[in-house]
Amino acid sequence: MGHRGLASPRSRLRRRTRMIQPPERGDRIGRYRVDNLIKAGGMASIYRATDVLSGARVAIKIPRPELEADALFFDRFHREAAIGRKLDHPGVVKVLPAEDDRRVSMVMEWVEGRPLRDLLNEQKRLSPERAGRIALRICDALAYIHEHGVVHRDLKPDNVMIDDQDRVKLIDFGIAREAGARRLTFAKLTKSMGTPDYISPEQVKGKRGDARSDIYAMGVIFYEMLTGEVPFRGPNDVVAMNQRLLSDQPPANDVDGEIPAPLREIIRRALERDPARRYGSARSFARDLAHPEEIELSPATGPIEIPRREHAPKLTLAYLALVLIPVALFALLLVIASHRQ
Repeated sequence: MGHRGLASPRSRLRRRTRMIQPPERGDRIGRYRVDNLIKAGGMASIYRATDVLSGARVAIKIPRPELEADALFFDRFHREAAIGRKLDHPGVVKVLPAEDDRRVSMVMEWVEGRPLRDLLNEQKRLSPERAGRIALRICDALAYIHEHGVVHRDLKPDNVMIDDQDRVKLIDFGIAREAGARRLTFAKLTKSMGTPDYISPEQVKGKRGDARSDIYAMGVIFYEMLTGEVPFRGPNDVVAMNQRLLSDQPPANDVDGEIPAPLREIIRRALERDPARRYGSARSFARDLAHPEEIELSPATGPIEIPRREHAPKLTLAYLALVLIPVALFALLLVIASHRQ
């Protein structure tokens, strides 16, 4: 989105939204000529366009006409553009100046490749080496945005672009949060918490989410790249989200027993229910991905020790005692009560 358009006072929003008809091929938005529609979403559409001065291709995001006049949506759109202009990293999509305040729009660099989601739909699961390489690059981009005070909050394969050399770019900062920014609400943004399959336990509880929520989502993505499925599933989104509040993630080797133990340990650390027990930063996540041979395995990840047969009777008696203690106490209370009558 253009700098002048978004930086204009709110009082100018009404004037800009008079021109709400979707653009057609050949229309000009500042120095950019619209080529064709790429994607029509529930909130906005993405168009491919050409910079008439340089000849470079760009992407232009334009809100749906019925949302352009919504002040809260405008604030969110403004925030997304401001975040995009602030960030400058090869793994993050860059927002460019539009130099046109007649239409609410956001101009971004053109990103080659396709969503990681398309790759996963095609390949189902990736080799540990490739999954680790892609995850490392995503974590590097995450570390950059976190260190610049930005939390993505909707990290998922659909919002990661990947090219034929496995280079990545994070896209769609529509519900991202910037440190110190005031909280905004918008009734029509039903996904303001994130996407159900990738949402963190604390976000399920209604919290805003921070950098550790992005780390959790990255853990889900890594799990999915290695196994071909997400760790928590259910007949509907509510069931799937509640599962992560009630249970730990299923071990990745339950799905694929050939996943190396260090990678299973990385997943375990990223998907801890308690944010305080997750990776403290995307940098530490990336460090383990880069040097899995140095990871110290936890008991939860290492091999499970099966009790020796000769100890089995003792263990059985111990478990039986634990069960019988409350029963005995309850019986004793009944006896005492009967004597008092």
